[in-house]
Amino acid sequence: ASPTYAPATKARKACNLFYKSARPPGWFKATSLKDRMFKKILIANRGEIACRVIATAKKMGIATVAVYSEADKEARHVLLADEAVLLGPAPSRESYLVADKIIAAAKATGAQAIHPGYGFLSENEAFSKRCEDEGIAFIGPRHFSIAAMGDKIASKKLANEAKVNTIPGYNDAIESAEAAVQIAKGKGYPVMIKASAGGGGKGLRVAANDKEAFEGFTSCKNEALNSFGDDRVFIEKFVEEPRHIEIQVLGDAHGNVNYLNERECSIQRRHQKVIE
Repeated sequence: ASPTYAPATKARKACNLFYKSARPPGWFKATSLKDRMFKKILIANRGEIACRVIATAKKMGIATVAVYSEADKEARHVLLADEAVLLGPAPSRESYLVADKIIAAAKATGAQAIHPGYGFLSENEAFSKRCEDEGIAFIGPRHFSIAAMGDKIASKKLANEAKVNTIPGYNDAIESAEAAVQIAKGKGYPVMIKASAGGGGKGLRVAANDKEAFEGFTSCKNEALNSFGDDRVFIEKFVEEPRHIEIQVLGDAHGNVNYLNERECSIQRRHQKVIE
């Protein structure tokens, strides 16, 4: 590795402690990377993302477990996986968002790790922590990283503390539609009403007046609860004709960190990126 990509010794030691406690017995006794690789993972998601994870796992020789709701019993990801476990009824809050059922499915099938995909429980701090506590590897950030960055309210507060410029707004959970209207009026229309746990274009409404703010708060809150199991909503000023630029940062459990340069994500439809 180049000097800029070499693992940090302290970070590696700290992460090794986690691996020893969270990995299956014998993990560090393995002599090769192949031996240390997971033998079986559970994908806690559905549709396209689950299919992509399954395809990659097959290339790596890793067995896969799909989970599904009653509505998805004949879905492609269910057919592609080596095993499949029924979670429950069609609504996400009764199936894909129920951590207890997913953990139980992983244990019942002998899955060593859970891949959350995106959406659903992928940015759920409690779920990441629960996996760690149960000795199941969570293929994603540690729970404290999710708490800092997966929660939009928490991440904005963290950015403000670090003196990073952020969009003006009200960075706390709003309790009622009436309060949302008063806050929106104070910030000045147009505003964005956003779910703290939102993503993928869900849990976001743009309001240009009091009526839209009132109705947008209610619909945003309901959508957030159904999609993410978290109905906290906050408000930001709406930036008209923005440029959406991202820099994706990757880090592993051994202290390696890298970034993938700039991504232009401004071409969107319904607040969802079409081209990156």
